[in-house]
Amino acid sequence: MKYVILVGDGMADLPLAELNGKTPLSAAEKPGMDYIASKGLNGRVNTVPEGMVPESDTANLAIMGYDPRVYSKGRSPLEAASIGISMAEDETAIRANVVCLSQEEDAYEDKHMIDHSAGEISTEEADLLIKAVQETFGNELRTFYTGVSYRHCVIWKDCPDYSDFARPHDIIGKRIGDYAPVNPSSAPMWELQKASYELLNNHPVNLARAAAGKRKANSLWLWSPGKKPALPSFAEKTGLTASVVCAVDLIRGIGLCAGMNAPAVEGATGTLDTNYAGKLNAAIREMENGSDFVYIHVEAPDECGHQGSYTDKMEAISRIDKEILMPLLAYFKKTGEPFRLLLTPDHPTPVYARTHTRDAIPFVLYDSEKEQDSGIRCYCEQSGFDGGIFLEKGEDLLQLLLQNNA
Repeated sequence: MKYVILVGDGMADLPLAELNGKTPLSAAEKPGMDYIASKGLNGRVNTVPEGMVPESDTANLAIMGYDPRVYSKGRSPLEAASIGISMAEDETAIRANVVCLSQEEDAYEDKHMIDHSAGEISTEEADLLIKAVQETFGNELRTFYTGVSYRHCVIWKDCPDYSDFARPHDIIGKRIGDYAPVNPSSAPMWELQKASYELLNNHPVNLARAAAGKRKANSLWLWSPGKKPALPSFAEKTGLTASVVCAVDLIRGIGLCAGMNAPAVEGATGTLDTNYAGKLNAAIREMENGSDFVYIHVEAPDECGHQGSYTDKMEAISRIDKEILMPLLAYFKKTGEPFRLLLTPDHPTPVYARTHTRDAIPFVLYDSEKEQDSGIRCYCEQSGFDGGIFLEKGEDLLQLLLQNNA
């Protein structure tokens, strides 16, 4: 028996007038998802405990079977683990986005958050910016590391308290000074962001992007600090060898901290143009090389939600279906290997809000040996209600997937 979890990050949404009251998930062309919903177990689940922020670290930890109330220490340390950083006990990891701020205002505080991803800047361009940041602002207390696209990391030794940060994707279009930290201990972070604007706004990479009609990555934005993570081994928890296939450092970091294999996938960007087929092939290789469990994570729907594009979000969902799910089902049919597949978002990212929400999300569990007519014909938010199952805790999803595991 093989076990697969396929996560379309942020797939869940709300009805849109532009789609005649449908959600992007219900309106997207996705015959594979609809098929397994028609033959599987449908329901809803809360992946983010009450009182916790609906971030991807919290939700994905829960889906992997780790209670986020116990194990969530912030997303940045997990991303640091993915980059290969070995943190000391006196070090703090902080996510360092390169963001696009408006340029018309003189004062930094008066600028507006245009784009938390700087137009989904390429990793190659961002690497040059982060190297310039490290050369200018790196010292014996802080070191900057390149991640993927706009997502980077600073490791800060003896870091002062920085608990009053703002998430950049929560303040798109808003004046950043209204979200500046107020604690005196956070002043070094804000001053670093201000100084980074002076460095980055006229950096050659950004001048070239502007000339090409692209958004500048003209400021750092520091958020989500955390200490060194520690997760129990997934293999020891479940008795299964496991792999994680993803593009973003956060998910890879969770997998590595849990002792999973995490193969690199060329062309996996975390955006709409990610290498879907490459992720599928990597997942198949992992199973053929002995993994009992594979966690496939696709970031693209979430990014489209953050950009406020329901058309792109529908395309991302359709591509997950066409280029990952349906070929995966065909692979299992060809091999005859029995399998269970759990399809789920991690959290909603409604296009109207352009950020994460804490609402319960729809899941479907398909068992190749126990097909059943569910009466459901479309996998979407409503199918979660129609399935009649509700799980209060996200970590219960893994138990549902592995029930009767021999």
